[in-house]
Amino acid sequence: MDFARDAARKAGDIALEYFQSEVAVEAKGDGSPVTIADRRAEKELRALIGRQYPTDAILGEEFGDQPGSSGWRWILDPIDGTQSFIHGVPLFGVLIGLEYQAEAVLGVVYLPGLDEWVYAARGHGCWWLPTKRGTNSSPCRASVSLKPALSEGLTLITGYEYFAMSGHASVLDRLLNAGRTRGWGDCYAHVLVATGRADAAVEPLMHVWDNAPLLPILLEAGGDFTDWKGNRTIAGGNAISSNGKVHAELLRLVQE
Repeated sequence: MDFARDAARKAGDIALEYFQSEVAVEAKGDGSPVTIADRRAEKELRALIGRQYPTDAILGEEFGDQPGSSGWRWILDPIDGTQSFIHGVPLFGVLIGLEYQAEAVLGVVYLPGLDEWVYAARGHGCWWLPTKRGTNSSPCRASVSLKPALSEGLTLITGYEYFAMSGHASVLDRLLNAGRTRGWGDCYAHVLVATGRADAAVEPLMHVWDNAPLLPILLEAGGDFTDWKGNRTIAGGNAISSNGKVHAELLRLVQE
């Protein structure tokens, strides 16, 4: 965990070099945006892992899969929320997940623009360093909310277009009718759920590198994290984070 947090800080420092500046934006093959900050941050993460854990596998959003032999795999998203990043909005994060024998066991989300952290390891709890507290401050235990129903809570989404592109616009309509919603999306949405500031986050399109840190974080915070079928997996292609109490209600809404 100490290594993962140090690596996330270094990648975040690279992102901040370009934040709120005229950084060039390119379109990848799937149409999603990428910048030099994304690529430099992932290269730094890969270099750090390669020096410290040379036999571990690595999967990253920008540079793909690198095999290993140890049974451990690091999963990297150097800037999750690139749209926020390129628009100068600080709700983006460095994501680091770690698998052992294909089980997600550790997760770090670092929000450089807010200087905020949430991190967890299986069996060791989920921890939160609120904005501007600094890495030398003592973290507080992160825990999810106690809201029993969506009608009493707050559900977060990243954007309507993701529901539309995946053919799930009607799911968003049902979510809007079930309770209060806001568009504080990407990794920030799941951070808010893990720290009890929101009750659920629903994502129709997610990649392994988006999900990898979130599964251990939400479970260790006392909540739940599944795909839309209800499987606790990082490879489902979509995701629901919740306080656990509203999870069954969310699954019914997305499966109707």
